Amino acid sequence: MVAARRQAAFGALFVYSGVMIALTMLKAFFVIGHLWRPENQRTRSLELVPLAEAFRGSSWFAPLFDGIGNVAFFVPLGVLLYIIVGSGSKPLRRVTLVGAAVSLSIEILQYIFALGHSDVTDILFNTLGAFLGAWFAGLCGPRFHRMWVGLSFLLGAVFLVLVGLGDRLGDAEKIVELR
Repeated sequence: MVAARRQAAFGALFVYSGVMIALTMLKAFFVIGHLWRPENQRTRSLELVPLAEAFRGSSWFAPLFDGIGNVAFFVPLGVLLYIIVGSGSKPLRRVTLVGAAVSLSIEILQYIFALGHSDVTDILFNTLGAFLGAWFAGLCGPRFHRMWVGLSFLLGAVFLVLVGLGDRLGDAEKIVELR
């Protein structure tokens, strides 16, 4: 039972990792409903000051939305990793460290390949998301593991449908550029 649950979690982790890679490293090559412009994703910038955007931004909403999004983006990773390593020693610490390493790797690769904005704040919020996902999975216990795995597979399927629909989602004429 435990081995089958771990195997399913590995499969779900593989699917969710594909979603993560697509949304962080491949955004320059596809569109989901006009949410971003692919040509704007081929950029390189680096922010090494934590929460810098929150302090110098002209709006409070964008940094808040970005922070919550980064936390939420890594929660499934934390949940799935916890299911895989939860029976070992210090699973919360191990999952949090892996989440930090994954986030750091993404930010470094984005910078190297000029695929977006590399920001230390993203690493902090992503790591928090992995921690919260692992904490929540531990709190809920094994009886919910099957549900988390199923939701991760569903998320991957929904993502594929959204990518397949591409710019057919939404009305390009109604897009308002925010500055």
